[in-house]
Amino acid sequence: MDPTEHRAAIAAEGGRVAALPADALDRPVAACPGWDVARLIGHLGRVHRWAASFLADPASGGDGGDRPPRDGGVLPWYAESLGLLLDELDRHDPDEPAVTFAGPGTAGFWFRRQAHETAVHRWDAEAAVDPATAAPIDAPLAADGIDEWLGFFVPRFVVDMGDGVPSDLVGATLHVHCTDTEGEWLLRLTDGGIEGERIHAKGDAALRGPASDVLLAAWHRLPLEAIDVVGDRDRAVAVLDLVHVR
Repeated sequence: MDPTEHRAAIAAEGGRVAALPADALDRPVAACPGWDVARLIGHLGRVHRWAASFLADPASGGDGGDRPPRDGGVLPWYAESLGLLLDELDRHDPDEPAVTFAGPGTAGFWFRRQAHETAVHRWDAEAAVDPATAAPIDAPLAADGIDEWLGFFVPRFVVDMGDGVPSDLVGATLHVHCTDTEGEWLLRLTDGGIEGERIHAKGDAALRGPASDVLLAAWHRLPLEAIDVVGDRDRAVAVLDLVHVR
């Protein structure tokens, strides 16, 4: 996906968040224990404001603003937050150099990261309101989210912010395969770090399914029973457990 598509996804997914029913704000969010829908929406709005602030002035370190409302006022507040983010993104060429929370990069990092942040939390909120009607994440966006998870979050949590690959997982391989859109990867865990490539290859375990379900399983939103797991299930669980983020 390109930054134009990421921006469109932010607007569309964020619009769905802003349109959530006010009478469901007290529903618990399964993926975020202790949170209700209002707190989830407030969190997402603060992330939007933080990202916009970080992009506008990296020296500030980002600012999520004041605490959001906890009542029905959180919905218009969120819509305002979404607008602030989109306006700030529109001020930047995605290819221009930019500071990210992971170091030097381009403004396009923020387009992509906010697209996936918004999509997953939109699903969280809709699943809290009514699990039966939570819309899957569009397959191309979800496949791009899997690519981000494999290429950015796993190395970041295991190597950049962690103690490296656990000794019992050195040599582990995980094949990930989307069944409804283009997307296949092989993740290798080595004593030197994390290696990944887009390739069809056999791993110790394979995760297969619609892109949305695979992404949501990787982010611990869906159980592994929601997708096909082939091979060493315990090893697959151990790899997925390396990354936990609300």
